[in-house]
Amino acid sequence: MPFQIIRNDITRVHADVIVNTANPHPVIGNGTDSAVYAAAGREQLLAARRNIGELAPGSVAATPAFQLPARYIIHTVGPVWTDGNHGERDILRACYARSMALADELGAQSMAFPLIATGVYAFPKEEALGIALSEIGGFLLGHDMMIFLVVFDRTSFALSGALLGEIDTFIDDHDVHMAALSEYGTQAVLRERRIAQLAGSFRNAQPDTGLPGPSKKPVLPEETESLEEVLNQTGSTFQEKLMQLIRESGLDDVTVYKRANLDRKVFSKIRCRKDYRPSKKTAVALAIALHLDMPAMLDLLARAGIAFSPSSKFDLIITFFVTHGIHDIYEINAALFQYGQPLLGA
Repeated sequence: MPFQIIRNDITRVHADVIVNTANPHPVIGNGTDSAVYAAAGREQLLAARRNIGELAPGSVAATPAFQLPARYIIHTVGPVWTDGNHGERDILRACYARSMALADELGAQSMAFPLIATGVYAFPKEEALGIALSEIGGFLLGHDMMIFLVVFDRTSFALSGALLGEIDTFIDDHDVHMAALSEYGTQAVLRERRIAQLAGSFRNAQPDTGLPGPSKKPVLPEETESLEEVLNQTGSTFQEKLMQLIRESGLDDVTVYKRANLDRKVFSKIRCRKDYRPSKKTAVALAIALHLDMPAMLDLLARAGIAFSPSSKFDLIITFFVTHGIHDIYEINAALFQYGQPLLGA
């Protein structure tokens, strides 16, 4: 997928470009800067950094990566957090935007960022994360590149406390929410019930699905339809329904697969194969990209044989965001990462 949040030591990440949170002066700083110098080779990297000279906050410059598993190191100077009223946010945005622009100029196909300025510079982590996701997401809408946001440990990463509280409450109340989900139903589920009901009446016995028998009021009375008529209404495959939804949305393919955090090759496979069966995280990502509501999303997923479970934290987190009208895949992936769940995309 084009964007991933990973837990790792950034000096061990294999990417064309590693971004270093540099000291403004050509000296070895603390935190990530010190770790990058140690892994790349202190004397070689320091000599290259001296050739660059002073760097102003928000500016960037590149050196070879030397002993790191990368081609280049992009050095950027983050803002020292004072009170948020001294241009700190604009400087941080510039760090990300200029680093990505320079990586693109260098022909990089992949790059890795730390969460810039959240260490010794004390930029609030939840705000820094929001800026990082916003800048990276905006860049990826117009560029093809694999970008990693690398966090060293749980303490390096923070969602909004208010958002976490809302998600936790939603998860705690999961019985209520999943009961509501069951009321949505999907066309695929309805068709399955109708087929089972007819099959049960043909056997003159109680269906195995637990639907009411002939002596009870049917849940979905379609008594005039034959089994053949029901089977003829089996509907579109996942791929066919997805293509229909894309046409109806007015979006082009590129916008859809970028919104879904998919690469072009994966989307091309989906478009070319009517019988394509996606993974759950890919199917949900596409539903998010199309801004589907819960009934429409569940219907699309059911066509790939995918259902939501009341015991799945992943499902509950997705349900929280969709029912709150939030379809930003980067924000959703940040929450999934926080809770140790798979990220959306291929």
